[in-house]
Amino acid sequence: MIDHLDHLVLTTRDKQACIDFYTRVLGMQLETFGAGRHAFKFGAQKINLHEAGKEFLPKAALPTPGALDLCFIAAVPLDEFIAHLAALGIAIEEGPVARTGANWPIRSVYLRDPDRNLIEVSERA
Repeated sequence: MIDHLDHLVLTTRDKQACIDFYTRVLGMQLETFGAGRHAFKFGAQKINLHEAGKEFLPKAALPTPGALDLCFIAAVPLDEFIAHLAALGIAIEEGPVARTGANWPIRSVYLRDPDRNLIEVSERA
């Protein structure tokens, strides 16, 4: 009955640090929509951004910065992404490691965004 994910909502404590991470580190495009709302676009998906204490309604029952564990498939080879992280001085928490993705085996690295959400970036193994 469900075809695919359209968007999800990320709650942040620091809007500017969050925007910097998702655009500069992960390469997503910042979109402004509605009444000054922001989202990160990538592929056919987006992540809507909410600031803690200033969430748009309706909202999750407990919108909490740092509660997400997200896995993204890289648009470039994982080794190229790892080099990009190194050039930016972004620490890898774990990896590269073999994991099981939604549709096939993947090779992943893990890092943290400014709110300490766990971010996994992967390529098909």
